Amino acid sequence: MILVLRALGVGDLATAVPALRGLRAAYPTEELTLAAPAWLTPLADLVGVIDRLLPTDTLTDRPPWPLPPPEVAVNLHGQGPQSHRMLAATRPGRLLAYANPEAGHHDGPPWRADEHEVDRWCRLLHWHGLSADPADLALRRPPAPGAPAGATVLHPGSKVPAKRWPAERFAALARTLAGRGHRVVLTGSANERDLADRIARAAGLPPGAVLAGRTDLGDLAALVADARLVVSGDTGVAHLATGYGTTSVVLFGPVPAAHWGPPADRPRHRVLGVTQRAEPEAHRDGPGGVGTDPTLAAIGVDEVLAAVDEAERAVRV
Repeated sequence: MILVLRALGVGDLATAVPALRGLRAAYPTEELTLAAPAWLTPLADLVGVIDRLLPTDTLTDRPPWPLPPPEVAVNLHGQGPQSHRMLAATRPGRLLAYANPEAGHHDGPPWRADEHEVDRWCRLLHWHGLSADPADLALRRPPAPGAPAGATVLHPGSKVPAKRWPAERFAALARTLAGRGHRVVLTGSANERDLADRIARAAGLPPGAVLAGRTDLGDLAALVADARLVVSGDTGVAHLATGYGTTSVVLFGPVPAAHWGPPADRPRHRVLGVTQRAEPEAHRDGPGGVGTDPTLAAIGVDEVLAAVDEAERAVRV
């Protein structure tokens, strides 16, 4: 067994796809097991190389490790020490991870803070003598029963308040795109349903345009795979657009596109906002309040519409 730890979210798994495919190529006959949250199973299936998803609590809540020791354990989660120790507790034949003396692990490359997330995990494999192609980001197309094809997907939410573009601007963008003939839908989690409802009302969209809280991860992937356009902040749906080659405009702040953005050589994906290194911290907008990152807040609707036009022209070329 090759055991890989990547116990994070949608964007985190999507950016690990090249490294996961590199591991599959290096160990074609071994079972590739991903330790991750169970809700990511639909996306893990779309990577195409993962044999089994192991819920993360198997590593954290049931010591000792209940399965045979893996031949190789791979830390695609972080630089340690906690994640290193979790994997070391499985007694692997070999641990591929960044060097962390605190965890007693010295057989690995040094961690670099200023590095794109895709490149980070490919570099880890390269250091250990394995190949990985950072451009290999494509996801399998899921079955799409009932998913509206050709929709324009606006995703206004984020778990991080500083990454949220103002709702009134999403409403203005939705109104303008709908007026241009786009079939606009609003996606998000169940907790973001009220936000999507408010934007839909302000934009004059019908209630059926609000899909927030009504799609599971597989449904969302199918929607993005067949979408005309995706506009979002720096969140998981942007990585789905990259994985499916769907035209997108991604609004960055405070974390830069240089760390999490789509490949710069793919003109159908446009980025606005913070492009180079910035401190990934929330910004205060009042006593006890957390507001949108200032660079993100400075992006106007006209600027996003111009980026949409550029991205759509790039598709037609």
